[in-house]
Amino acid sequence: MLMPHSDLRPPYGLLMFGLFLLVLAVGGTCTGEAWAYFGQVVYRDKEPKQFWRLVAMHYLVGVCFIGYFLYKVYLGRS
Repeated sequence: MLMPHSDLRPPYGLLMFGLFLLVLAVGGTCTGEAWAYFGQVVYRDKEPKQFWRLVAMHYLVGVCFIGYFLYKVYLGRS
């Protein structure tokens, strides 16, 4: 079983930002509104291609940040 290294301080910012992006992606999928840059909102009905690209980016980047956090906590040696 993998145990986290106790001498390292985990990068909790990566985990929090990854979870924030996943919440944005799930919320956007359920409501049909996705947050874009600078507070703009993209609607699924008006611009479906841009909407799904933005939601997919939120999912992908969120999963990558959480995965990198888990890598640093359980396998990272730096």
